[in-house]
Amino acid sequence: MKGFTAALFLWTLIFPSCSGGSGGRGWPTHTVCSDSGLEVLYQSCDPLQDFGFSIEKCSKQLKSNINIRFGIILREDIKELFLDLALMSQGSSVLNFSYPICEVALPKFSFCGRRKGEQIYYAGPVNNPEFTIPQGEYQVLLELYTEKRSTVACANATIMCS
Repeated sequence: MKGFTAALFLWTLIFPSCSGGSGGRGWPTHTVCSDSGLEVLYQSCDPLQDFGFSIEKCSKQLKSNINIRFGIILREDIKELFLDLALMSQGSSVLNFSYPICEVALPKFSFCGRRKGEQIYYAGPVNNPEFTIPQGEYQVLLELYTEKRSTVACANATIMCS
């Protein structure tokens, strides 16, 4: 009986869209932050795995240095790692942004160079431009990928600011 329970639990973790809890809709929606008229939600768009992400202080006034937490188990080695971000509002593209996070000659974070199967857990500051988030609803597509274009993490996020 213990073997069956363990196998069922493992099946649920590996194939979340087949389990009864998600109704075939993929990974659950996570709350990054919710406070003072700002709510940020995300759902992994990678069919193979989910990940964890949060922001320390949720504010409509985005500071130049925010603290984040990010955790994932790697399916690929990271020699080089890139971030693509696409921001849309009311179906129109507002911003497209690409950023090299790990480069062979210039690793910016301690997790650069990690190997397949290792865990990335980053808790710390991220530098970004300081600005106030305008009122409205925004959709964001974030993708982390390697130099071989292998997906490390992918998320569809929604930002609601009132």
